[in-house]
Amino acid sequence: MIRRSVIFFALVMLVGSFAFAQDLKIDFQYNVSGATAGNHLTYSGHRLVGVTDDIFDAVSGASKQKSTALITYYQTDVLGKAALPAGLRGLLLYPVAPPATRTEDFLTVSKAANGVITAQYVHRGTAYGIITDNTGKFTFDRNGIAAPARSVQRIIGYIQGAGPQVLHGDFLSSGRADYAKIWNAATAGGTVGSVKTGAQTNDFPDAASLFYYTGVLQFTLDQNILKIAGTLKPNKR
Repeated sequence: MIRRSVIFFALVMLVGSFAFAQDLKIDFQYNVSGATAGNHLTYSGHRLVGVTDDIFDAVSGASKQKSTALITYYQTDVLGKAALPAGLRGLLLYPVAPPATRTEDFLTVSKAANGVITAQYVHRGTAYGIITDNTGKFTFDRNGIAAPARSVQRIIGYIQGAGPQVLHGDFLSSGRADYAKIWNAATAGGTVGSVKTGAQTNDFPDAASLFYYTGVLQFTLDQNILKIAGTLKPNKR
């Protein structure tokens, strides 16, 4: 009887992970120069506007209205396997993070002459890069992120408690994160404190996740205003 109950519970969890997965509708705006007017994140009906509506809670280390936790339900399945890149989730939360986070994380967003938009930041010792195609599209399919769009990450330091992140000097220039060095494979990993830094890896959805998203997020960058909009639909594997 106990074994049957365990099996039944496991089946419910597996089915439920997809049954509760909903379309992820994104409407994001963030001024990468530091101004806060107009900054917001709307995801599947949850509208979060700046730190006045969703302030940072120093006790929990997250947002007061739990947006940093609630969006996780769209990011992972019930087994904790990622359906969205960690770097994308972190980028979406900048409108509801303390304003100082932008500089502490060395956030940069740029648009190349060919139209490719690149967002880069370092959070808790891990560098993230989100790169669109040359039309600003970040496309999801069964295999994760559809090329030529990419999402990458690299451990370059660590953080202890509530202190500032500590980054390996090989990835810095004048005390700031140097992304040319970070994404250069010739810049070898080493150790900082007790943490071993590593090589660049893909920051893709987990191929073993119970569901995956399809759809397109459209990035635009105009006069320091980064916008991200689109709908991602969950699909059962």
